[in-house]
Amino acid sequence: MDLRLAHLYPDLMNIYGDKGNVIALAQRARWRGIEVEVRPYSLGEWTDADWPDVWFFGGGQDQGQDLVGADLAGKNGAALKRSVEAGAAIFSVCGGYQLLGHEYVPESGPAIPGVGILDVATRAGKKRFVGNLLAESAGGQLIGFENHSGRTYLGSAAKPLGTVIVGNGNNGEDKTEGAVQGKVIGCYLHGSCLPKNPWLADQLLAWALARRNTDVKLKVLDDSDEAFARTQAVEVARTRP
Repeated sequence: MDLRLAHLYPDLMNIYGDKGNVIALAQRARWRGIEVEVRPYSLGEWTDADWPDVWFFGGGQDQGQDLVGADLAGKNGAALKRSVEAGAAIFSVCGGYQLLGHEYVPESGPAIPGVGILDVATRAGKKRFVGNLLAESAGGQLIGFENHSGRTYLGSAAKPLGTVIVGNGNNGEDKTEGAVQGKVIGCYLHGSCLPKNPWLADQLLAWALARRNTDVKLKVLDDSDEAFARTQAVEVARTRP
């Protein structure tokens, strides 16, 4: 069994430790004896968009989002959609999350079209949300660090990833954090997310491996170090004003 992991726009969308999500997915697979290959996918036509089992799409600055949005408006966006329809999973954070939606509307300038894989839309707000973010999800608590001015609102096809306990989450209004639609996840959890939330990493691994395998059962790992780190991060988050 092997895992094919794609890192979307690592040269343009890779801030606040987001690469750690790629490292965590790969390492948790290797600890289970699963071979892993990681490939970057950036600007320019992709020749093998049907290769990945799981895609990671991180956050970036507004200028990077302009370039990426334009790139996804063409053949690459259509290829990413086909990949998801064929069973690939996606984990996205912040700017990547926004661009998987219908559009991102900046405070000034024209809207940046999204690829439309997630039924969400985002517009910029005047206040920036910065700080620890804690949310309750069906699989367990999620801890991370948010740093965004975007306000994301979910349509009927997307479901919240979690309910905010501490922080602002999607928009600071409705207590939702992130979105889940099929095997696609978007969130505002930087820091990076998956090393501190291993249950979510394993959910993504199970989805990804099921694309080309049947009866996928992940070996249980010793997550005591991860649990300790989570506990410390949660304690810090709960002191947030």
